[in-house]
Amino acid sequence: MLNALDTITAFRRGDETVVQTYPWLTKLVSAEERIVNLERISSIGQLADANPVLDYVERTLKILDSLPISYWIKELLEEVLVWAETAKGGTVRERLRWQHSEINMFLHNIGSAQLYERHIRDTKGDLTPHEKMVHTLILTHGLVGQHIRGEVAFEENLPLLKLTEEGLLSPDELIRLLVSLNHCIIGAVSEDLWYSVQEEVESLIRSLASEIVPRKWTNEERLRRLRSASIARGEDFDNVLQGIQKEADLDYGLNGFLDITLWYVEAALQDYSLEEFMKVLLLALHSDRWGKGQKDAVEQGDYMSTDRVSHLSFEPLMNDMYYDYKGVKKLNVYKKRMIEQYLQQLDWKACLYGPVMANPHLTHKLERKPELPDTAFFTFQFSQAAEKLIEFCIEAEKSPLYEKAVLLLFDLFGLRRDAYDRFHNEESYLSDMNSTGDYKKVILDYITGTVVLDIGPGGGVLLDLIEERLPHVRPVGIDISSNVIEALEKRKRLEQKEWTVMKGDALKLKDYVKPGSVDTVIFSSILHELYSYIEREGSRFNTATIEAALASAYEVLAPGGRIIIRDGIMTEPRDIWRRIRFLESDGPEWLKRYAADFKGRVITYDQVDELEVRMPVNDAMEFLYTYTWGAEAYVHEVQEQFGYFTPTEYVECIRRTLGTEAIIRVQQHFLQEGYTEALAERIEFMDDEGRPVPLPDSTCLYVIEKPACL
Repeated sequence: MLNALDTITAFRRGDETVVQTYPWLTKLVSAEERIVNLERISSIGQLADANPVLDYVERTLKILDSLPISYWIKELLEEVLVWAETAKGGTVRERLRWQHSEINMFLHNIGSAQLYERHIRDTKGDLTPHEKMVHTLILTHGLVGQHIRGEVAFEENLPLLKLTEEGLLSPDELIRLLVSLNHCIIGAVSEDLWYSVQEEVESLIRSLASEIVPRKWTNEERLRRLRSASIARGEDFDNVLQGIQKEADLDYGLNGFLDITLWYVEAALQDYSLEEFMKVLLLALHSDRWGKGQKDAVEQGDYMSTDRVSHLSFEPLMNDMYYDYKGVKKLNVYKKRMIEQYLQQLDWKACLYGPVMANPHLTHKLERKPELPDTAFFTFQFSQAAEKLIEFCIEAEKSPLYEKAVLLLFDLFGLRRDAYDRFHNEESYLSDMNSTGDYKKVILDYITGTVVLDIGPGGGVLLDLIEERLPHVRPVGIDISSNVIEALEKRKRLEQKEWTVMKGDALKLKDYVKPGSVDTVIFSSILHELYSYIEREGSRFNTATIEAALASAYEVLAPGGRIIIRDGIMTEPRDIWRRIRFLESDGPEWLKRYAADFKGRVITYDQVDELEVRMPVNDAMEFLYTYTWGAEAYVHEVQEQFGYFTPTEYVECIRRTLGTEAIIRVQQHFLQEGYTEALAERIEFMDDEGRPVPLPDSTCLYVIEKPACL
């Protein structure tokens, strides 16, 4: 086993004496800051009780120990690997001292090489040929992988050629050395990652050893590499970039871009769209040029705008974009939504030339440090009020205050309330929607014509069903959520679907499609969401919203076209009472909480005994819809009213809104499959005399047809 591995093992077993023996270990184990690429970890909370840098170094050494390579290569690389991350170590006081003595604490390969060189000079004097090799390998370590990701130009690796030019290594030895080193540092992140890039890594190393510098990237080629992970997830890079080029002068905007090294760009920006990524990049590249309005920059002197930037770091933004949610690292979607809105309001001209319209709660910030004149740090800065409100949203995630906190945040940034997001459970929500495919198949029997609008397509399950079962039909999904549309667009490209989606308002369909051009409009489990979230005439839970949605759909229908509705239904007569006996001890507390939190209407119940209540049937069912989903979805489901009409009221609404000429072809009501099974071990459902009765109908299916001739 490598000596360094023995040393780390001894330290982990409690032998503190080894720390003083090995300076590299002293630096690594004394780290008080957790400087780590958050892209590579699953829980931020665990960092408080772990040393991720030491763990990573240990993994690199274990890979090195397992490689079938020459002893001299192992010995050399062992020294490289134990020092390569030392600039991420040290106590806070030590790091400040290193920084004041011109050690680069922000670009870790440079800083680690400086710490190694200082250690050698302080203890031994000038560097020997062996130590020069170690120093050069520390200075350039990781740059091959960063080049593949688009973060650095290939030329950053050229210092390695000095090792062959000075006769310290032959070209073949350099190849064997660098392949092993890159296997260690990339494989320690992920062995799968190493195998995915191994061929390209080896090709680049052979080119370097042969002194062949690959052709310099074009701006587009570099951008493609930077977005490779997003492209793999379905991003339509070519078409979106082409659209941006029509609106922005990217030749000017990306001038000098190829000469700048980028740090933490993927970790900070991988969750943003290409348009948002490009706006951030242009702001970072140009804020110095038109940043005279940035008061701090002017006060600190001309160096803020005149010194050439060689390194652009997104580390501050990366660190600000994540936090722990239920023990798992999560993207701070609150900040992301606000940043998205900030970027959406910026036109391309403002990104290039400024000024950016002032926002009292959010601005972008390009920081420069006098001790690092060639480096700039980009992030977004929230006001103190916004930061506190975002913290409140995070703390309120598992309480009834959550929705109020989110809406306060929306109000602070001027976001539409009907654009309310599910935030953390958006992915699971879309997955749940996709699992309802069997329930939605019945809709296919009533589709007419070839042009079909699916309002609120969720995860796209109905779009898939239409494409698979009705190949002559052209389905179009319309949703007001940019995030849903983006997710569907990516899935469409990855799975090569033919359906299309567009962002649009269900209450204004004529703004997106020509009146009379649509054969079928589908509202599948979406009308109750419009009813629950959209304010109409100053209030939510307003039946005028349902009427507006039906009128909007009817207006775009061709003669003979249909509206298909699958949604919640209430029982009639309304005055039927039911009893619920809870089989779980906390059931009554859930009901008490629900009655206080639900805003659709007043929920009435009488307490019969400790575990039994008596309720109007529709109040009972409305509660049970949310109770069925469980704690994870409670804070979202309690905002929605699933049943809003009885069958009689539904027909009256259709007649009132669409006129007597509208034909109701289908009017069905049924209990959705799964509710009885889901509640079987949680409640007993009884009539007012205490006799077991089945759950009433939960769901309706209406098919409304526009007459062929009026």
